[in-house]
Amino acid sequence: MIAKEITKVHNFGPGPGILPAEVLQQAAEACINFDNLNLSVLEISHRSKNFEKVMEESKALVKELLGLKEGYQVLFLGGGASMQFAMVPCNLLRTDGKAGYVNTGVWAGKALKESKIVGNTVVVASSEDKKFSYIPKGYAIPTDLDYLHITSNNTIYGTQIKQFPKTSVPLVCDMSSDIFSRKVNGNDFALIYAGAQKNMGPAGATMVAVREDLLGKTGRKNLSMLDYQVHIKGESMYNTPPVFPIYVSMLTLRWLKKNGGIEWIEKINEQKAAAMYHEIDRNSMFTGTTVVEDRSNMNVTFIMHKPELEPEFDKLWKEAGISGLRGHRDVGGYRASLYNALPLESVNALTEVMQAFEKKFA
Repeated sequence: MIAKEITKVHNFGPGPGILPAEVLQQAAEACINFDNLNLSVLEISHRSKNFEKVMEESKALVKELLGLKEGYQVLFLGGGASMQFAMVPCNLLRTDGKAGYVNTGVWAGKALKESKIVGNTVVVASSEDKKFSYIPKGYAIPTDLDYLHITSNNTIYGTQIKQFPKTSVPLVCDMSSDIFSRKVNGNDFALIYAGAQKNMGPAGATMVAVREDLLGKTGRKNLSMLDYQVHIKGESMYNTPPVFPIYVSMLTLRWLKKNGGIEWIEKINEQKAAAMYHEIDRNSMFTGTTVVEDRSNMNVTFIMHKPELEPEFDKLWKEAGISGLRGHRDVGGYRASLYNALPLESVNALTEVMQAFEKKFA
């Protein structure tokens, strides 16, 4: 039987997000026959030399794309970024120390909540007063912190840190929704973590890049599964790792490097975001939900001036083959997620629908 050709929709889903077509093709083939083993990547041993090569290449690509110097360890773990909300304080917050958090949204708030369970934790800055519609700036950073935790991009509220704080305090960053989307100096951070399912791979794997010299100094004994040092010693294989998500992450990072790396994709992401925000600002039917200077290049959030017309707009974009545009249930409205693999053509398709909507209902 000949398989039907599938027409891909314009996928603006916030996560799991869109992946490059060639990565999906390679991953699909590996599900049948991985590395000419006549075995599926879903059934090979994580201790096999074939998968060890995958793990080694994945870590090397992370280091290369983030520009990490010696002294950093890269891990691929399970549990999602939510597990890192607990692992970060368990590994970096001393029993007699203090952690600082910048609260810029739901996920930052959840990270803050976990840290408070582990030890002394303070809110250094917050944008909760205006429903997380901006990024706090110019705040004082206490010098006695064990670390400062920030969230680089806020998927729900559509804000993004444009300039990272300069501090002598170890800087920890949740980059789950904009990792590898723009140039950053990885060495400015003590620890970076990111769930794979936005810009890197499918749900199930989480990348952690951590300065090894900061570990083992908390004064407490960690549970093994929460201990970075245990996972470093086990080379991300203390327990069975999420083999398939790591493999797809490797393929995605290969794709990124092959096409020109971070510099290449950053230009495309800026074009996509500029096109979206231009249409939102121009169109009489819509308005953005965040302050202009903090608008995210990854998650564009906007609302309609006449909410009663949302069903009409929904009908138009669905007919145009667009998916995943509704805003988060806590916020409402709309959210266009512009992750790395989303082509500019998809953004153009959406802006054309917005223009057609305006002509019909303005």
